[in-house]
Amino acid sequence: MKHSLIIARYGELGLKSPKIRSRFERKLSSNIKASFNCEIDINQARIFIFPENFNEAIFELKKIFGIVSFSPAISTYSNFQDIENTLNIYVDNLVEEGLISSDTPFAIRCRRVGVHDFSSQELAAFAGSVVVKKLGCPVNLTNPKFEIFIEVRDNETYIFHEKIRGPGGLPLGTQGKLISLISSGIDSPVATYLMMKRGCEIIALHFDNNPYTKPKSEEKFDSIIKQLKSYSKGVKFRSRVVNYGDYLKKCKDDAPEKMTCILCKSGMYKIAGKLAKEMNALGIVDGSSVGQVASQTLPNILATREDVDVPILSPLIGMDKVEIERIAKKIGTYDISKEDDGGCSAVPRYPETKADIKRVRKAKNDINQEELINDTFNSIIFKNSEE
Repeated sequence: MKHSLIIARYGELGLKSPKIRSRFERKLSSNIKASFNCEIDINQARIFIFPENFNEAIFELKKIFGIVSFSPAISTYSNFQDIENTLNIYVDNLVEEGLISSDTPFAIRCRRVGVHDFSSQELAAFAGSVVVKKLGCPVNLTNPKFEIFIEVRDNETYIFHEKIRGPGGLPLGTQGKLISLISSGIDSPVATYLMMKRGCEIIALHFDNNPYTKPKSEEKFDSIIKQLKSYSKGVKFRSRVVNYGDYLKKCKDDAPEKMTCILCKSGMYKIAGKLAKEMNALGIVDGSSVGQVASQTLPNILATREDVDVPILSPLIGMDKVEIERIAKKIGTYDISKEDDGGCSAVPRYPETKADIKRVRKAKNDINQEELINDTFNSIIFKNSEE
């Protein structure tokens, strides 16, 4: 079917004050234009998009935060004669595509904005009669198998039958920057995605644990970053890698073995905090979920974060593995994360699960953590050339 435009809708943006809503609309418009070539008009909580390539636009709009749903549509003038002519053509196309037939129970759903000499109910009845005359199919307003939507806005009328879901949330780039701790596992990419959905610009931080991990881990990280970047059109998605093997060796050699994971996570937070201050980020994101692994028991979460002076956000904290995996599959990171990379050989056989703050502080002193953190921080490398 040859469409005229795409009508996109946003959700919670409409609840903002006029000044904030206008700013968010401009950012959303900018992100859309960065995703594909198009012209855009925003009017009365609708985004009217005129793309050069409709297939590309439909693919990209599914990944643009702030969009709740969108509909490829055709347009006509807001009078019964033009609506009837256009609706007849539209129904012909639906029949050709096998979407509707003479025995398909259908409904017309009308929405009207502006002043007209007909009501929404009158238009729905008229449009329904056009379709019945054309195909003879039965009307079923309660449980239709097919719906045709007609949206009248002043002098323009739009006809469509699809409402394609977008990711929702807030436009990317409206809520400041975050440092996101991203491993090659399932959880941290999902946590990053959820904060992007809340409008946050991401600086990904990965810890290369070589020689305790294999090169496959770094390959997986690169693939995960590529997938997450596909949701970041219009806003830079930057990434950094820390050479973390020497820090881990010091933890294993100079502290109780069972404390290795505690000291590892503590060091990650401290390095992320230093990077946040250097890059004017407002917080840290990680994939913690209470009780999921040894380092994520409540005592261990407290012990690893107790002296970090930057906010740490954990959007998965109350989710179980099934919920997290469902989102990972949806956003395209699950299959990447599930590839076997050998894991981390630095993990002790019996890791600490109920860390005592005093003993953790002593272990930090034993490895001279602050000096180690400074040396390790200087090993950070760029992973792209966007800056």
